[in-house]
Amino acid sequence: MAESIEGLHRTHRCTEVTNDRIGQTVTVMGWVQKRRNLGSLIFIDLRDRSGILQIVFDEPQIGGDGFAKAGTLRSEYVVAVVGTVAKRTAAINEKLATGDIEIIAKELRVLSEAQTPPFPIEENLQTKDELRLKHRYLDLRRPDLQKNFILRSKVCKSIRNFLDEEGFLEVETPILQKSTPEGARDYLVPSRIHPGAFYALPQSPQLFKQLLMCSGFDRYYQIAKCFRDEDLRADRQPEFTQVDMELSFVDVDDVIDVNERLIARVFKEVLDIDIPVPMQRMDWQEAMDRFGSDKPDTRFGMELCDVSELVKDCGFGVFTGALADGGSVRGINVKGQASMGRKQIDKLVEEAKGMGAKGLAYLGINEDGTYKSSFAKFMDDDGLKALTEALKGEPGDLLLFAADKNKIVWEVLGSLRISLAKKLDLIPEGQFNFLWVLNFPVFEWSDEQNRYLAMHHPFTMPYEKDVPLLLTDDKDKAKAKAYDIVLNGTELGGGSVRIHQDDIQETMFEALGFTKEEAHERFGFLLDAFSYGVPPHAGLAYGLDRMVMLMVGADSIRDVIAFPKVKDASDLMTEAPTPVDDVQLKELSLQVMQSE
Repeated sequence: MAESIEGLHRTHRCTEVTNDRIGQTVTVMGWVQKRRNLGSLIFIDLRDRSGILQIVFDEPQIGGDGFAKAGTLRSEYVVAVVGTVAKRTAAINEKLATGDIEIIAKELRVLSEAQTPPFPIEENLQTKDELRLKHRYLDLRRPDLQKNFILRSKVCKSIRNFLDEEGFLEVETPILQKSTPEGARDYLVPSRIHPGAFYALPQSPQLFKQLLMCSGFDRYYQIAKCFRDEDLRADRQPEFTQVDMELSFVDVDDVIDVNERLIARVFKEVLDIDIPVPMQRMDWQEAMDRFGSDKPDTRFGMELCDVSELVKDCGFGVFTGALADGGSVRGINVKGQASMGRKQIDKLVEEAKGMGAKGLAYLGINEDGTYKSSFAKFMDDDGLKALTEALKGEPGDLLLFAADKNKIVWEVLGSLRISLAKKLDLIPEGQFNFLWVLNFPVFEWSDEQNRYLAMHHPFTMPYEKDVPLLLTDDKDKAKAKAYDIVLNGTELGGGSVRIHQDDIQETMFEALGFTKEEAHERFGFLLDAFSYGVPPHAGLAYGLDRMVMLMVGADSIRDVIAFPKVKDASDLMTEAPTPVDDVQLKELSLQVMQSE
């Protein structure tokens, strides 16, 4: 039966009890990790968010009733203990911060009893994710997860302190916004007062932070909750947190400078790691050509090599056909893997096909200098030798080639590069490689919508020299004042200089296929604000969840989000989303249609 806490006051968390407290009386509270009954003595490991502390129950010290009560304790009981700090005389545990001290209990109160949990509360648990997330409140008791959230809190504190020192103001922007679909799907919220009308949950505070620049706030930031109705993966959730900022009277280098110093400060204060600044910078085109990705992992090699010129006259139709169709042929060198079996190579081929490629060509260089290949019969020895030299191939290496449109070739080889590096253990541990990717294209082609879309958003500033390209057939050559910050192959954040000139903004809307009426219908409030004097401004937003995930070395952002969703965007613990009753639907003027 649970007892009251009345009259007790916790004096210390578990690991706050240190050697300089020996001989003092303290009161500690927490969860029973485990109990050991040795007959004349009972030991428990008491756990709270700070760590573990050993409690000793000795009948002469606590009395017969207290000793008997200690004998009933089980894992996850919540208890309060008053006792004296003592030096351990035996069983010193050097793995614990409190491993050489213990509490000799004088009083015990059982504040709450507990059922046996469905999985043990311990670090590095191998239990299925579904079970852990169903009982997330138990999962979050595990010390390794609690350490993640302690670190996350420190990251937020460090960010706030730095931005405050740099003259930023923290301003909250609305959660219920106007839907402006141009990117991921919005989460919509029906209005009861305005039947048939909907709010949208923010995908980002983008428009409002630009309005704050119009309002003269100069430097804004917010640790903001954002929502996107998109397919999930390891580093993506339907609701997420971003560190959002906007600055007036700045250009690209100013934004980069502030953020490099911010990152260096956070990593030093939280992890005691020195991040070199200035950080490496790379043009978007170079990143795609070398790594097949606009978020390249630079911790290892295996870079892409364009061999289009070398194979343009060969007899291999896969290569020449791709080139004739305006594509390219590129390869990667998988060092020391020429002995890879046919079944493994076939799996790589299927992996490539899954990303839209027609296949994958390979050239293995045997130790004796001969080749095993899927296309060697279409090329002479000089051609094979030229390919080998281009990819710096040596005996024992496996060369893989993709031939198709550039977009597909980049995606296939860029993804295979990462996949193979993980399988072959080529990625060094404990290394943080930051990289700025700059000069993104203004537009990207959407096969699904059969039109050009803004690669970032419609308010991204092109380079002035490229503005004349926006309404031409060469619009795909226009480059934007956009920048992403990448860490170890993960996009950590992105931003751009914004358009603040009316004529350029109108040209951008026209290039995206918006009429003036459509542009005003979607973004009229922003365009109206710009007509009253808007400063040049730029901004950036970090994915806080991704940053913390990488800092703690987690495989998924679910390990740094307190109550995450699973792959189908549902919450296994609360069972959200759930149907609502007819009364609520009627109030909202909604009717649910059954899907076919």
